[in-house]
Amino acid sequence: MTPRRLVHALCLLAFSGSAGLHADTFPYDHMHYGVPDPGKAVDWYLTQLGAKRGASPDRVLFGRTIFAFAKTENPLSSTGSVIDHVAFSVADVDAKMKALEAAGVKVIAPARDVPGLFKTGMVEDPWGGKIEIVQDPAAPGFHHIHLRVPDPEGSLKWYVDTFGGERTKLNGRLDAVKYTNPQVWLVVEKGDDATPSQGHAIDHLGWAVPNVDAKISDLASKGLKTVEPRAVRNLRIAFVEGPGGVRIELVQGRTEEELIGR
Repeated sequence: MTPRRLVHALCLLAFSGSAGLHADTFPYDHMHYGVPDPGKAVDWYLTQLGAKRGASPDRVLFGRTIFAFAKTENPLSSTGSVIDHVAFSVADVDAKMKALEAAGVKVIAPARDVPGLFKTGMVEDPWGGKIEIVQDPAAPGFHHIHLRVPDPEGSLKWYVDTFGGERTKLNGRLDAVKYTNPQVWLVVEKGDDATPSQGHAIDHLGWAVPNVDAKISDLASKGLKTVEPRAVRNLRIAFVEGPGGVRIELVQGRTEEELIGR
């Protein structure tokens, strides 16, 4: 390597390190909900939040992120869960909150300005899934996932070490890991009383990985609670329990057709 190329390579390495980027970043894949009637949940998210139909009748798409709905008779509200809520960014929070309220959607917190952050309001879907509506022009659509854990800093490090992403602060205020392709923030705050996510309306998170067996084997070797890989439809999947009891699905074999909404 010539001296010029060596200097260029060292500069790139220094830049990526200073930006807080991780070498192996996996795509964020899906949100998984437990609901009594998946068809009704699909219709609700299509109508109220502008989702697109997915490749299967039990799911919708926001950009390239799948929201999958599985039949669960009595899901617990996401309030009190380690996965507290998800957020969507819209052009006008006031107008969207009024439209949701007019449609009979339960409003938890009315629209308000958060200085230095963005305008925000909070609603709940009919099955107990909390949804924050934010006004962030830089990032329209599916915006972030909000976790509550006993050790936020340790949790953030775990996600970066496990799935990559950029350790950052959302709008300079909220501790988060940023994922791209598709873009979504994982916001983490302190919450000592949060319970594991399984069985709640927002049951688990999902990342796509190139080799499920290798990844789950590595996580199991570190003493984490895991579920062995298995085949489901055209996919190979496995589960791991993340910090604070976040249930996480690892997915291998997702096709491009599944990520194109209708």
